[in-house]
Amino acid sequence: MNKSLVILNPAARGEKASRLEERIQSLSAGMPMRLTSEAGDARSIASEAVRNGVEVIIAAGGDGTLNEVVNGIGTAPVRIGILPVGTMNVFATEIGIPQGNLENAWRIIESGRVIEVDLPQANDTRFVQLAGVGLDAEVVRKTSTDSKKALGPLSYLLTLVQVAAAKPSRVILSDGSGRIYEGSFALIGNGRLYGGPFPVFKRASMYDGLLDVLVFQNQSHWDVLRYFQAIAFGAHADLPDVEYFQTPSLSVWSDGEVPVELDGEVAGMLPCSFSIESHKLSVLAP
Repeated sequence: MNKSLVILNPAARGEKASRLEERIQSLSAGMPMRLTSEAGDARSIASEAVRNGVEVIIAAGGDGTLNEVVNGIGTAPVRIGILPVGTMNVFATEIGIPQGNLENAWRIIESGRVIEVDLPQANDTRFVQLAGVGLDAEVVRKTSTDSKKALGPLSYLLTLVQVAAAKPSRVILSDGSGRIYEGSFALIGNGRLYGGPFPVFKRASMYDGLLDVLVFQNQSHWDVLRYFQAIAFGAHADLPDVEYFQTPSLSVWSDGEVPVELDGEVAGMLPCSFSIESHKLSVLAP
């Protein structure tokens, strides 16, 4: 592929990271590669690549790496390929890129098939899969990097037990028609999946120009457990203290200090305005 670049986020360091780099170099036949070393690197590398005329950027990492690349390319006509080697790879799962098989993921990139998906944004920052307000954003904020490296997705569950014990600030949401909703925390989706293989947003499509929103009224340990059980059985949207709606835009605010996460990374605090860009994201997909 001409004018291509791999941006690799080696979640591990040392020998394991070296082996991963060597595997990707072998698959890509020596395609230029840049490694990240800290948060924000993938965004700045992608931005520089666009200025240098790169047309295809391969994001080798998780949802956070992909998010940074997408924010780095702006509206440039760049195609995005994905090698899902991060802690969480929900967007890759959403569009059918296989997990744990770099060879198959690379064949998808080589095929050159492109899909054009919606590109949502929160204030001035884009996201590709999911935004969270309140509970899950607080979990992301309080889960350490060392814990994620050691325990993977389990690290978030351990933090959740601690966060759910705190009394939440109330979150207020206003949809595109001005209707008001209120709850303890909310999830905003572009696709169907959240946290892995769970189809939390049942009506979601990455092509419909709409945000899918779930508002959860309560946040005790019992309530969170009840919500998770309902999600596992696909019945959460039927609960009397959960509201599910779709909207092209959304405003969210609170009287308290409430964090916002985008694609698994903390992106600031409320208030926040969500919308769908007119610009689409070009992704190499099955």
